[in-house]
Amino acid sequence: MVAPMGTPSQQQTASEARREQPPEPVATLLLVRHGLTESTGSTLTGRSPGVHLDERGRAQARDLARRLRGLEPAAVVSSPLERCQETAAEIAAATGREVTTDDRFTECDYGSWTGRRLGDLAGEPLWRTVQAHPSAARFPGGESLSAMSARAVAAVRDWNERLTAVSANPVYVVCSHGDVIKALAADALGLHLDQFQRVQADPCSLTAVRYTSVRPFVVRLNDVGGSVEGLVPSPEQASGDAAVGGGAGGAQRPG
Repeated sequence: MVAPMGTPSQQQTASEARREQPPEPVATLLLVRHGLTESTGSTLTGRSPGVHLDERGRAQARDLARRLRGLEPAAVVSSPLERCQETAAEIAAATGREVTTDDRFTECDYGSWTGRRLGDLAGEPLWRTVQAHPSAARFPGGESLSAMSARAVAAVRDWNERLTAVSANPVYVVCSHGDVIKALAADALGLHLDQFQRVQADPCSLTAVRYTSVRPFVVRLNDVGGSVEGLVPSPEQASGDAAVGGGAGGAQRPG
């Protein structure tokens, strides 16, 4: 049997009741990877101190800040590492905010891999695990990729809850690192961490995720603006191996 429909006046009343309900909170996260450094794409910098944006990275940060100038973010959050702090500072200055540091968005602790050249690391037995089964990868003397993902996802949930408590539709910026952003994007897409190497996060790219009460929506992924440079893969990108740490995108390595 077909259930009887309400009268037009009843339907109208129900529609009006829905309109009168307060909107469900929606948090929009703008994930920004730091700009280029002299070692981006050649060395696994990790948590090494004193690594700053180079001239290219500073230009990238300024360009992205100009793109975001019209927004009014509720917060600009950053990893504690210098390359992220410097990128976030440009965005904060352009949007009239202060930078808030959150250690949960810091780089993965690559342990004894830190500071080594990526070409050398590709010969390590662990490299294939990082590529094909990253949820099982723990860096020697460092952190597992699963732990990195868990802390970053927990931090996003925390910021979403904190900001939607005071605003129905907050937008906020988090400046972090390649593998962290890839893990957060994979989580938003409902992918297992073993699939996160399929995601790319280039230097100073923008990845936007809208968190609703039902599900996240990935609005933009690895957006570097304007140019189509880098869409055609270089010979180095044709191997199928993901760039541990995020790589240099389409930029040429210095030297």
